[in-house]
Amino acid sequence: MLNRVFPFLSWFKNYDTGTLRIDALSGLTVALVLIPQSMAYAQLAGLPAYYGLYASFLPPMIAALFGSSRQLATGPVAVVSLMTSASLEPLAIAGSEGYIAYAIMLALMVGVFQLALGVLRLGLVVNFLSHPVVNGFTNAAAIIIASSQLSKMFGVYVDKADHHYETIVRVIQAAVHYTHWPTLFMGALAFAIMYGLKWISPRIPNVLVAVAITTVLSWATGFQHNLTVHTASIASPEALNLIDNFNKTSRKIPELTVERAKSYEAIEELNQGHSIHDVLNAEHAASILTFNIDRLKEETHVYRERIRALIFGAVHQPDGLLRFYLKGKIPAGEEDDGRIWRLKVGNRPLSEDRLIMMGGGAVVGVIPRGLPSLSVPRIDAKVILHLFPYAAIISLLGFMEAISIAKAMAAKTGQRLDPNQELIGQGLANICGAMGKSYPTSGSFSRSAVNLQTGAVSGLSSVFTSVAVVIVLLFFTPLLYYLPQSVLAAVIMMAVIGLINVSGFVHAWKAQWYDGAISIIAFVCTLGFAPHLDRGIMIGVVLSIGVFFYKNMRPKVVSLSRHEDEALRCVTTHGLKECEYISMVRFDGPLFFANASYLEDKITEMMRKKKNIKQIIIVANGINDIDASGEETLSLLVDRVRSAGVNISLSGVNESVMEVLRRTYFIERLGKNNIYPTMEKAIEAVHEETHRSGKEELCPLLSVCDPV
Repeated sequence: MLNRVFPFLSWFKNYDTGTLRIDALSGLTVALVLIPQSMAYAQLAGLPAYYGLYASFLPPMIAALFGSSRQLATGPVAVVSLMTSASLEPLAIAGSEGYIAYAIMLALMVGVFQLALGVLRLGLVVNFLSHPVVNGFTNAAAIIIASSQLSKMFGVYVDKADHHYETIVRVIQAAVHYTHWPTLFMGALAFAIMYGLKWISPRIPNVLVAVAITTVLSWATGFQHNLTVHTASIASPEALNLIDNFNKTSRKIPELTVERAKSYEAIEELNQGHSIHDVLNAEHAASILTFNIDRLKEETHVYRERIRALIFGAVHQPDGLLRFYLKGKIPAGEEDDGRIWRLKVGNRPLSEDRLIMMGGGAVVGVIPRGLPSLSVPRIDAKVILHLFPYAAIISLLGFMEAISIAKAMAAKTGQRLDPNQELIGQGLANICGAMGKSYPTSGSFSRSAVNLQTGAVSGLSSVFTSVAVVIVLLFFTPLLYYLPQSVLAAVIMMAVIGLINVSGFVHAWKAQWYDGAISIIAFVCTLGFAPHLDRGIMIGVVLSIGVFFYKNMRPKVVSLSRHEDEALRCVTTHGLKECEYISMVRFDGPLFFANASYLEDKITEMMRKKKNIKQIIIVANGINDIDASGEETLSLLVDRVRSAGVNISLSGVNESVMEVLRRTYFIERLGKNNIYPTMEKAIEAVHEETHRSGKEELCPLLSVCDPV
């Protein structure tokens, strides 16, 4: 009982200093991969990079302590990070305080959901996400994740569109207009280092080496070159006019948003006892406000894009300051400093005395030193209702990813896994992580593989990983300041390449064409609806459940005859000749309310076609369950068949079905002598009687006949 509550106690049986050394080395190696990866994934989730370190502090340790896998490495992962971003974007601006608060609350919701499933032993609920659906979603997510990093690779800035593919078109258009070549060089260099080291020696932490080299290079070359200036330094009426218009429109949006929130509150009050006329007037006013907000957002988007498209040159003034002119409009006789400058513009109004001019590439910047404060996230009922579907999907997807990885490793180590205990571990990891300012986490394939390759013996390796992250947060965050954003983009793109699995579509299609079709549809819908990723998954799940119900409502009902291998096989599939007097009908599936009439229809149709039939044997080997409707249909079928002068019997009835037939007195209605243990016994018992005075020379049920 103690081991079930505290699974980590079993680690220390036969544990010694040699094993401790191996776990410590494995944990530190995983940390070297985790630290840069987690920062990249945090930005993918729409959070500041250092929140990835917060998500790597408690979750790896808690998941290992209370999970069942000893090598599973938990922390930020690509797909869950993308889902986090997709679920929170409608609620707040990425990176804002509200957005961060929602991300932390989402982690708490995911944790509670997973913990509840684990405690209630409902791990099987993950089966609602079929492998074809997950394969289609994962492949689409990999493409979405990789393409979402293109803006950082090219060093361009664009507003996100309603659909992901529209955003990528904007990125490509911006890159054609202007690409920051040092940024692209840094990203390409990181790719080259990671690929090269992976090919030379997989044991070398290639991500860490790429991050270290590019960070040093960024610091040494002054890769980031930002200046804070006053509008007086910009010698361009066009630029100043755009800044003024952008500020005017962007300042109106918060005012109208507050006004709309008040109107919604007023509508709620009016709904309680006021006339419908007053309610409609209030709703009309709110819709006008929404229209105006959307119009202003579109205007600010246009101004923001035009400001981002401005390219400046800087000229040194006698007082030592820089004066910025649009490229091509620098006064004759003046020379610029050789850099290309751009205005940094976001969602907020620009401060006229603190404009940021970018003359270099983007870096991670300041990372707060120290551990995050531990606190319970603020609970908001309305936000919880909005996030619940996303929390459920992230919970199931995250657990499915974690348990798949854990099973793959358990097959190599021989370790016994408990899916429900793993749910408890992942749930507690997300709950505790939320208290430490983490966003949702899951098991990582790449870091778990590192854990396994380095010989980790117990989950203590993940504890050492958490300790390493704590040390970095306490002492080494200043070293990450100059890490280029394009390098983090390269880290993400490198990591998700392994998620692309085209063979999964082929395999699903070969298994069943409809599984392949569902996988492809889930893939296309996820790409098409992105960033609304839940729609792709839900379409796939609905199709999977629809196919399941259709198959169970119309299971295979086949007639059997003797094949050349002397087994009784499907007449249609193998082109076999049927017996004129006996029909052996096999029903493949549970017999219940949704498909009982289908069996009745098939047997009626068969009787209409075979005029000389005397005996029907229902082969019940494939009937693994039966409900009241199924039993009632069988009873009616017995009466109908016998009234037509044809006998009916069953063969191969299993114990659970037989028990139902006993309780409902069906056996007495059918007659015990009409129930046979096997198909061969049934044929042997009825053959002589049915073929007496018959014209059939060679019965296809006893010997192989020429195909029809």
